[in-house]
Amino acid sequence: MADIAVLTTGGTIDKLYFDALSEYQIGESVVGRITAIARVALDVRVEELMRKDSLELTDADRATIRAAVERAPESRIVITHGTDTMTDTAAALAGIAGKTVVLIGALAPARFAESDAPFNLGMGFATAQVAVPGVWIAMNGTVFAAGHVRKDRGLGKFVAE
Repeated sequence: MADIAVLTTGGTIDKLYFDALSEYQIGESVVGRITAIARVALDVRVEELMRKDSLELTDADRATIRAAVERAPESRIVITHGTDTMTDTAAALAGIAGKTVVLIGALAPARFAESDAPFNLGMGFATAQVAVPGVWIAMNGTVFAAGHVRKDRGLGKFVAE
């Protein structure tokens, strides 16, 4: 059993853009590369669940995510997720006993030089280690309890409710 499981679902954190005129694709997860560059000393298990924009996630996808969290032997879980429906997935994960689940994402793809992705992933790892069991969202230097946060598109950040 790893110290932390990372479940990847897609979202901006893993987006690829080929040129200014092309549409994005969600590529292979960058989690392994980021943890290697950061020299993360924890034992981390990465499991790719899907490669979707969060606007495309369905109730069935959220059930898949929940099932993966429930069956994971780890009690600390970080989920990479698109920011548009992150709060919906957080709500779908409510009530899972004995697990600290942290959803993180990025407002700019991890492959961009000026991305918030590595910082948010680090925040997710830290939150998973110190927060009490429950569902959390860690974005841009702030940790929010699920159910008490929303994405403010105008401000380009998550805010407490």
